[in-house]
Amino acid sequence: MIKSGSPVHFLLEYGLLFAGSLVIALSFNLFLNPNRIASGGVAGISTIVEAVWGIQPALTQWALNIPLFLLGVVLLGGKFGVKTAVGSVILPFLVLITSHIEPPTKDVLLASIYGGIGIGVGLGLVFRGRGSTGGLDLAAQILHKYTGVSLGLAIALLDGMVILTAGIVFSPANALYAMIGLFVTSKTIDVVQLGLSTSKVAYIITEKTEEMSAAVLYDLDRGLTRLSGQGGYTGDVRPVLMVVISNREVSKIKSVVRSVDPRAFMILSDAAEVFGEGFKLHV
Repeated sequence: MIKSGSPVHFLLEYGLLFAGSLVIALSFNLFLNPNRIASGGVAGISTIVEAVWGIQPALTQWALNIPLFLLGVVLLGGKFGVKTAVGSVILPFLVLITSHIEPPTKDVLLASIYGGIGIGVGLGLVFRGRGSTGGLDLAAQILHKYTGVSLGLAIALLDGMVILTAGIVFSPANALYAMIGLFVTSKTIDVVQLGLSTSKVAYIITEKTEEMSAAVLYDLDRGLTRLSGQGGYTGDVRPVLMVVISNREVSKIKSVVRSVDPRAFMILSDAAEVFGEGFKLHV
């Protein structure tokens, strides 16, 4: 609804970057760091460094984020943009100014869950603002470019090394709690990015194509798309009807398909986000 490149869009993106960084900083200081949960990334490294050498986490994060950003610019080119630079600086600053807040719990399991949720919400907001907080993501991209290791594997390897080190410095139990936090974070990012509601995509193959199309259009009141399909065994060409529906319409489409052609073949799969008429507007 907001024009890309407009001043309002610019402010919104930086607002999301700041809000997300604040949520990450609070989650780190309230849950993860006080309970020695190093669930990967530069934040996890800063937790380990504080425990071993007593250096404030914000200082460690600055000491790693800024050189990693500069190294990324040199080795990968200036594609990261101003927002990555801002995120690399602002997050440690917010960690520093919120470090005095008392943690609400000393239960490590609760801290790993709520900390994971908070980090996930914060990163989701940052990503929605098309920003980045830098850190080991930049190191993973460098590793990916110069070794050929996939980006996902590079991130997993670097986070895994942080968690393994935490298991040695603190305890194996803390490493396991860190893995819980990392898992919760990844799922929460998906929720923030994609939303809680999921729609369904139905693929219908039937010999009664015209009758099925009419039933979907007028009884179910949904649009459809005809895809070209060919039987792998028979070689017969037959349309595949693709219909996007909401979750509450699953039972209805099953009933409609069954009533038109009990022998019809239908596949239902999840669709994380659907934009357009009958669903939500493009964002």
